[in-house]
Amino acid sequence: MKIEANEQDLLRGLANNDRLAIETIYKDHYKMIQTMVLSNSGSSDEAKDIFQESMIVLYEKVRSGKFELNCQLKTYLYSVCRRLWLKRLNQIQRSAPAVDSMENVIAVEDDVELHQRLNADYHLMELAMNGLGEPCKSLLQAYYLEKKNMVEIAESFGYTNADNAKNQKYKCLMRLKKIFFDQYNKNKG
Repeated sequence: MKIEANEQDLLRGLANNDRLAIETIYKDHYKMIQTMVLSNSGSSDEAKDIFQESMIVLYEKVRSGKFELNCQLKTYLYSVCRRLWLKRLNQIQRSAPAVDSMENVIAVEDDVELHQRLNADYHLMELAMNGLGEPCKSLLQAYYLEKKNMVEIAESFGYTNADNAKNQKYKCLMRLKKIFFDQYNKNKG
């Protein structure tokens, strides 16, 4: 299947952190993802998170230089978001199990091992956040922990508008991801 030149341009722009390319991908495809998440027990904030995660996946693939898009960009993003959303729903279900099943009560060893792995990952994330530096650390905390919206963040951090704050948040997430996985791979190796 021949992919439109426009989509190839968008992918090149994404790989080069071109603001216009990133905004175009958001503008063209976010509503579709929001609809999918909202119609499957999700919220607007969860839709934003899922779309942001899919953009990171796409960014990493494009930056690798080995990525070849063999479908429409909207199809690729939809499938990545759908997979991420199903994974998140599965995690939510697992974290709130029904107590009426003895299998859930007896299989404690698995939960302890998972809990230990998650604690180790949380510790690595804390180290990564501490290594991130300012203003990224405060910006990500404002968005994810304090639940501030992009307009509030733009005002508090002195960005000219919410779009600039969103772009900075994206760059901070990319840096955080790199720091985290560098540490993660060191600890696993």
